[in-house]
Amino acid sequence: MISLISPSEIKNSTSIAIGSFDGLHAGHRKLIKSVVEENQHTPTIASFWPHPREVLYKEMRLRLDLPYEKLPILEDLGIEQLVLIPFDKELSKLSAERFVRDILINQLQAKNISVGANFKFGFRRSGDINTIKNTIKDTDIKLKITPILEDKEGRISSSRIRNLLEKSDLKKAFKMLNRPYSFNGKVVKGKEIGKSIGWPTANLEIDGRKFLPGEGVYAAWATIENSNQKIESIMNLGSQPTINPSSPSAVEVHLINKDIDLYGLNLYVEPVEKLRSQIQFKSIDQLSNQIKKDRDNALRIFKNNKK
Repeated sequence: MISLISPSEIKNSTSIAIGSFDGLHAGHRKLIKSVVEENQHTPTIASFWPHPREVLYKEMRLRLDLPYEKLPILEDLGIEQLVLIPFDKELSKLSAERFVRDILINQLQAKNISVGANFKFGFRRSGDINTIKNTIKDTDIKLKITPILEDKEGRISSSRIRNLLEKSDLKKAFKMLNRPYSFNGKVVKGKEIGKSIGWPTANLEIDGRKFLPGEGVYAAWATIENSNQKIESIMNLGSQPTINPSSPSAVEVHLINKDIDLYGLNLYVEPVEKLRSQIQFKSIDQLSNQIKKDRDNALRIFKNNKK
């Protein structure tokens, strides 16, 4: 299995790419390919954790992929280790030249460095590809520069994918990610109101650093931990406008035609298509009738996807 390690745990010389790699979209994959193709050294990805803007500007940066979620994807792409560089105020003051020498060369033992054409780094983002070129010019280290990847709508980026997910455009997000978007959470005790009206739901405790799609009701695949079976489901993402309008946003999943005790287990959720926005109904009966319609619409979507 691919390793998730700190810089101090690097043991072999590396062919390395550095960046956030959030979403592992087509642009990231092109950069990763250049690392893997250089097969004399250990193919490695390095990312800062937490995100520099969280440390410097107290901005909460929600991730398309948390580090542990990247591991199986990176492994399939041929990467052997993911290095998380602890980012703090001290590191932020390191000059770009010292970052190349102290971190990339000395700590991460880089023999091949791959970066995107717009890569910026070091104190106040003062370093770029020319900084790397000048710092390694008297060494045997190679530098590969990957051009920015674009499609007819512009630069392929994590920000575009977030915007698509926020608009619940899962099909376009799928196309840019080259895989379904998904998340997971531990099933925790709720108020069991869904169960009392005939629609039991699993209430998920989601990592607060994970980016989630726009609020609404979705057709979704659900997979229980240690299982490969995808279960047809409907998911409510957001508050409970009928039950408790003041409740915080939450993720609830109803497994269609399944009655399984999920408490304490992780549930993996793959939203397929948004069914509707959230609505405040006048009664519990109206809510229950709408959930039945949601279930029927979701089953039609699953049936069409299988064709």
